[in-house]
Amino acid sequence: MALPSAHDVALAAERRTAARLLLAHPLVTSNGPYSDTFPLIRRHADWLAQRFQQVFGYRLLVEASYARLFKAGLGPGSGHRLERPSTGTPFTPRTYAYLALALSVLVTAPEQLLLSQLVADLRAAAVDAGVEVRDTGRQAERRTLAAALRQLVDWGVLAETEGHVSAVAEERGGEALLTVDREIARSVVAGPLAQSRDGADLVRRAADPGFGGPRTYVRRRLVETPVVHLDDLTGAEREWLRTRQRRESQAFSELLGLEAEIRAEGIALVDPDGELTDLHLPGTGTVAQAALLLVGRLVDRLHPEDPGHPAVGGRLVIGVPVPDGLLPELLDELIEEYGRRSNWRRGLLEDRDGLLAAVLDLLVRMRLMAPAGPVRADGHGLPEGYEDAAPDGRSVTDVSDARGQDGTGGWVLLAAAARFATKVALKSRTGTEQTAADHVTGQSTGDNADYVTDVDHVTEEPPR
Repeated sequence: MALPSAHDVALAAERRTAARLLLAHPLVTSNGPYSDTFPLIRRHADWLAQRFQQVFGYRLLVEASYARLFKAGLGPGSGHRLERPSTGTPFTPRTYAYLALALSVLVTAPEQLLLSQLVADLRAAAVDAGVEVRDTGRQAERRTLAAALRQLVDWGVLAETEGHVSAVAEERGGEALLTVDREIARSVVAGPLAQSRDGADLVRRAADPGFGGPRTYVRRRLVETPVVHLDDLTGAEREWLRTRQRRESQAFSELLGLEAEIRAEGIALVDPDGELTDLHLPGTGTVAQAALLLVGRLVDRLHPEDPGHPAVGGRLVIGVPVPDGLLPELLDELIEEYGRRSNWRRGLLEDRDGLLAAVLDLLVRMRLMAPAGPVRADGHGLPEGYEDAAPDGRSVTDVSDARGQDGTGGWVLLAAAARFATKVALKSRTGTEQTAADHVTGQSTGDNADYVTDVDHVTEEPPR
């Protein structure tokens, strides 16, 4: 077999770079933060559009000034939320409401308008839609509106010609002149709004893979989530994955530079460059450090009983129930041992329920823990009419009760958490103080990943 030429290697590298950027940032503009890579997207637009459609069922639109990859959802509990860049605070439902109302106005807005006029038009649109808008004179409400408008600036829908959208949060209501890109405004929304009855129906419909069926959904799930456990898939999806997983691993490596880690409990696609994720563990800050230590304690404490593989008569174990009261107990231990000496954020230390909720939220999004309850293998969250059984009565891996749930609620520690067993190295404080990023490191050790946290030197950066 002839080796690929230097031209072929360079061509594949360019296409991979463009595909990775679009996957991580589905809206790329010619004058935005990734303007240096935008010409690659334009150059390989036809090839990229064909590949994204064939592999994921995603539509790609490339125009002179922007490129938009229209992704699909994955069903309930699988969204990628927006956050305020300055604080990392997740958008509230109210922030999303302001964002949607602003878009509804901007798709037909003039090329330029004043900030005050945009706010007035937004309030009028809310009345037409039957959406209650609170008094925008309140400080908290003004900040919420400012966060939604700042997101539109980050996307390129709005440009701050004179002044800033943050002026809306000023006590006396500042002014700004804004330039509107109506084309980008029309391209932001990707879900089937017109066909959906309500928000829940929109989430279900957006996750429908259409003609691609199990093939398309599994590929989306693999590339959009940190790990896919087998009971995250229906019988038809598990059957398709079982027969194609090695071939798919090679395809993901060539297209996106991702490496597949295949286990009995599921599959994870690993990015050696660490670029294709909006979540990081280990990470900096109180919540990430506490989450890493907590999941390590849970892995040490909880072990599956008699795990095996159904192919050899065993029982597949994907999760272990967490006993009631264990989570707050372990978090209290961690705070006493490491929290105060590591300068964890005081406000979170004083609100331990809030800290635990934030830690669990991160671990759920990382797919290391999950609330007990029905899963996709049980038919949870499937679009109407979606075929969930394996075709022709083919046998598939039995995942019934793989999380050991007893139906009483609570939490489940998932199999992927075993990769985050924690080792804590205590060191005396010497030399200059450094940030958490200098002391939270990960080192792969094959089947397991050991993470070392230097808790004496970890510091919490103040919120900006």
